[in-house]
Amino acid sequence: MTYEATVEFKFDATYTHDYSRGFGSTIDDDFIPEEHFVITAPAGDLNCRQYFKLFDKFMLAVGMSPHNIREGAMSLVLNEWVNDADQRKICDEYEVTRNEDLHEKFKEWKELGAAFEHYKENVVSEPTELY
Repeated sequence: MTYEATVEFKFDATYTHDYSRGFGSTIDDDFIPEEHFVITAPAGDLNCRQYFKLFDKFMLAVGMSPHNIREGAMSLVLNEWVNDADQRKICDEYEVTRNEDLHEKFKEWKELGAAFEHYKENVVSEPTELY
């Protein structure tokens, strides 16, 4: 028995011309009046990360910025419906600091800064002259 599966993202955009404002030469140069594209991938063995990567490509293709895509992905992971332990595990894995933990991080940075300043003040400099 063979198994074949594909996943497909399809985007269609059309523009109805309004000739009361002029013809094609008056349309903004950055505007494409009509777009149609399909992103297809074999889905038989895609893992979760590959699905997200595929959707990331689709989001880029429809004009989303990488910043907005990351923000949307993080809002799915770090929301009130995901349990706290799972959120912390993901934050540790990707070295992300949650807002709730910023106060502790700030205290840690202040302590490290104070320790560094103490170290700088109390370091004995090496003699500049040789015997």
